[in-house]
Amino acid sequence: MIEGLGPCYCPSIEDKVVKFAHREAHQVFLEPEGFHSEELYVAGLSTSLPEEIQKMFFRTVPGLENVRILRPGYAIEYDYVKPYQLKLTLELKDYPGLFLAGQVNGTSGYEEAAGQGLVAGINAALKVFNKDPFIVKRSDGYLGVLIDDLVNKDLKEPYRLLTSRAEYRLLLRQDNADLRLTEKGRALGLVDDQRWEIFQKKQKQLNELFELWQTTTFSPTSTDIQEILLRLGSSPLKSGVKAEDLLKRPEIHPEHLFGVLPALKDYDQTVLEEATTQIKYQGYIKRQQEEVERFIKMEEKELPTDIDYSQIRGLSNEAKQRLQEVRPVNVGQASRISGVNPTDISVLLLYLEQRRRVTANAGRNT
Repeated sequence: MIEGLGPCYCPSIEDKVVKFAHREAHQVFLEPEGFHSEELYVAGLSTSLPEEIQKMFFRTVPGLENVRILRPGYAIEYDYVKPYQLKLTLELKDYPGLFLAGQVNGTSGYEEAAGQGLVAGINAALKVFNKDPFIVKRSDGYLGVLIDDLVNKDLKEPYRLLTSRAEYRLLLRQDNADLRLTEKGRALGLVDDQRWEIFQKKQKQLNELFELWQTTTFSPTSTDIQEILLRLGSSPLKSGVKAEDLLKRPEIHPEHLFGVLPALKDYDQTVLEEATTQIKYQGYIKRQQEEVERFIKMEEKELPTDIDYSQIRGLSNEAKQRLQEVRPVNVGQASRISGVNPTDISVLLLYLEQRRRVTANAGRNT
């Protein structure tokens, strides 16, 4: 029985035997350590049991009867800072100027640590120069999802960033990362002139493409377009159709239209792919952008720093405790804190409105 809590994504063999006692077997993978190496890493048998025990059970695996262990398995335990003590900039609330990043914040994996290091480093530099902090929203990128989750949610195990944690993952695609974040990087002084020029060229080409597709109409009398549609097994045109609407058909891609729209050949392939993605998923993207707008409105409802949540009537005891611990900066952040439910948010909004009216009346009376 192991007391330490490891990540659920790569459990040790002793964890698997206890948690999945109903299983008759567990998969084991022998992975070469290198192209020219005779060493093998045994994936699926990670363990912290004594070395002698490791030798015994390794040799029960078919093919490993005479195995020699070069480096026995081991486990690591580490303490971490409860992330609700951090601001969204990764600065400690009680120790201004001290920024934390990586496993100390309760995460696992290299990518999570690297992402936090980037945000913490940027904000440390901005603080030195007395500039506004840099905060990535959940709707801006996975860095925003990572930090927002760390600060607002209780950690039961080392945190790993998964795409399923993002509500707006249709907008957070790898192909549009430059469109989402390059301008922010430029404003921070982290994007050089060459990269900025490439980005501006891409934006210009995208705008041109969208305009071209919106202003080009194909007629049902055009034999060229009808032949293309017939060849692709697509329905023939019965009336005029914009190129934009034609591209929404799953079987149609820009290269199919090179013959009838030769201007498309002038654009980079990556730009064509990005524009096509935006056109084909336009309805879904629009719906998610509307969700983001509602999210931003909640983010814009700031919470005064002097609120004593323990004195707000109607809040659940758990919500009072968690809100007092995290001290959210806005209503949106408050709504994502573990233990704070929609009813608590309604009470909080009512409290803010009452507070606003009291302040306004006091101002009129003076």
